[in-house]
Amino acid sequence: MAFTIDLAGKTAVITGSNSGIGLGIAWEFARAGANVVLNSFTDDEDDHALAQKITDETGVTARYIQADMSKGDQCRNLITQAGRCDILVNNAGIQHVAPIPEFPQEKWDAIIAINMSSAFHTTAAALPKMRQFGWGRVINIASAHGLTASPYKAAYVAAKHGVVGLTKVTALETAKEPITCNAICPGYVLTPIVEKQIPDTMKEYDMSREEVLDQVILQRQPSKEFATTEQLGGTATFLCSDAASQITGTTISVDGGWTAL
Repeated sequence: MAFTIDLAGKTAVITGSNSGIGLGIAWEFARAGANVVLNSFTDDEDDHALAQKITDETGVTARYIQADMSKGDQCRNLITQAGRCDILVNNAGIQHVAPIPEFPQEKWDAIIAINMSSAFHTTAAALPKMRQFGWGRVINIASAHGLTASPYKAAYVAAKHGVVGLTKVTALETAKEPITCNAICPGYVLTPIVEKQIPDTMKEYDMSREEVLDQVILQRQPSKEFATTEQLGGTATFLCSDAASQITGTTISVDGGWTAL
């Protein structure tokens, strides 16, 4: 049996998707024929123009829906507004770095809400829709930090470990249905945000770009190469294929060997 990836007629909702990893996944879904719903907490012309660009270039229906992933009711309302949700990608996330005694309480609360609790709320709202249409895929964007840890990232590591746990529970609760749930665990990904950090890091350490990448940013990534948003989009698209229908409740690392250490 030959497996193909044709998502025509499916609707994918991707949280935190007006840039970076989420946007890369949205593009790959659209190229595979899925209608896509983009999301972030902003609501300006550029957001809606981005959805229109996907529509114009791929022929699918792309929409942008504003929702603040730090608020549970807005997370659930995003799924309601989407109308249909065959594929849910929980991608929204933020980061803050500080030692535990100095970690601001409001930063902890925000990271736990956006990086972990939002995935619970959207999943709770999406599963009934998936059951209604008899098929579904939940893909949680965790992190290498969902499998290992680094100092000064208490909230992020805790949240991403929580996302991995939620992934397993969701998979068990849907195991006898045509619904799967998996977590993708990226290492360092070359996003616009990361690209902007490189010059500042070069100045901070008085290093060349190559030295910064090798010794600082990609220090824990054995391949010494960034993953790309297109690669993550390809991984997510594969998880929606028939070939992946028995892959559920697990993590897929896209980290250049980081978690093999």
